[in-house]
Amino acid sequence: MKIRQTLLAALLAMPMLAMAATPVINVYKSATCGCCEGWIRHLRENGFKVEAHDVANPSDMREKMGMPDKLSSCHTAAVEGYAIEGHVPAADIKRLLAAKPKAKGLAVPAMPLGSPGMEGPRKDAYDVYLVLPDGSPKVYRHYN
Repeated sequence: MKIRQTLLAALLAMPMLAMAATPVINVYKSATCGCCEGWIRHLRENGFKVEAHDVANPSDMREKMGMPDKLSSCHTAAVEGYAIEGHVPAADIKRLLAAKPKAKGLAVPAMPLGSPGMEGPRKDAYDVYLVLPDGSPKVYRHYN
């Protein structure tokens, strides 16, 4: 009987542990950006807790986190010490957080159609870049 109670308590605690382990992504964006809201929705639908911050100049956070201007987009996020620039798919953020490479973070420059938050009738090919400590980009994943 005691073993069953212990097992039951452990099973009931698992969802709480999973929630506690879910990283918080802080998103810095313009108050009027609709595609940023779409990206935030994508993150939440994929299990992330998101705290959105409307700021006057989202590029200030990009600069603070050391992301190169050539990789800029409409919003910058921070999660577990990494910068996430632009419409990076949640799966790539999860891969980054699991692997924990030495990098500044991930970036999807500009706002490619078909990326999370930029859904529509057209999809453009785009790359997700791993931004190395020196600021140089390396293709992390390609989307068609």
